[in-house]
Amino acid sequence: MTNSFKLTRVGITGVKKPVNIQRPGRVVTLTINMDAFVDLPSTQKGSHMSRNVEVINEVVDKSVRKPVASLEALCADICRSLLKRHEYATYSEVKMKGDYFLEKKTSSGRRSLEGYKLIAKATARRNGISVKKMIGVEVIGMVTCPCAMETIRANLMSKYPIYKECLKEIPVITHNQRNVSTLLIEVPEKYEIEADDLIQIVEESISSPTYEILKRGDEADVVYKAHLNPKFVEDVVRDILAKILKKYADLPNEVIVTVRSESEESIHKHNAFAERVTTLGELRK
Repeated sequence: MTNSFKLTRVGITGVKKPVNIQRPGRVVTLTINMDAFVDLPSTQKGSHMSRNVEVINEVVDKSVRKPVASLEALCADICRSLLKRHEYATYSEVKMKGDYFLEKKTSSGRRSLEGYKLIAKATARRNGISVKKMIGVEVIGMVTCPCAMETIRANLMSKYPIYKECLKEIPVITHNQRNVSTLLIEVPEKYEIEADDLIQIVEESISSPTYEILKRGDEADVVYKAHLNPKFVEDVVRDILAKILKKYADLPNEVIVTVRSESEESIHKHNAFAERVTTLGELRK
């Protein structure tokens, strides 16, 4: 066989499946997009990709009849089955991403179903079939720019000196940004991480959550709250990291955490981005 090089990942992408997840007090059906891979040794010309589809069908279809505990646990089950089915492989990897909805309340008490993305990943290695799982969320919210706010504050204080003391105390106008923040955290065996908690951590770290529908009073409250709490993308990432340390103090040091935040600029043609990939042990130092 010519060009007999080992390949890191071979498999299928973009598989769509319904998955039933057992949530506290309810069952949630998610439509997920899934990727599934194994490695390919130099001695193997091609991967038996139909086996990936068979494994996905067998494992995922069971969740329709019996809901699974979590998306990341489902990924792990598929990883284990892939290694059993691909006898030549030493590594397997499964990724899932799906739409998820939570009922939220606006400041006036109006109820609204808000959309988020759930992200899950698992990897497995044949040496004892060790498995690593990861769960994450993608949250859309709002940030306001601290830099522009302070520049405008200084300009207003210079232009209207009689209001100087007042302008020191109140938020002033600045530009808004739609923010997309992603939080991924490793889930060690015997530990459970609630996706709803991850969503809460992110929403408490941005300037303000956003909502599908807002009446005028609620709209004013969202804008006002965001201006009381201006954030750079760097602030968002650091605030999320701080909340993770507090929330998951019992998780071991080797747990990997990925936090990224991207703000879609309103006064620039580019976006602002910040990220930290680390372990809890590094953060605790």
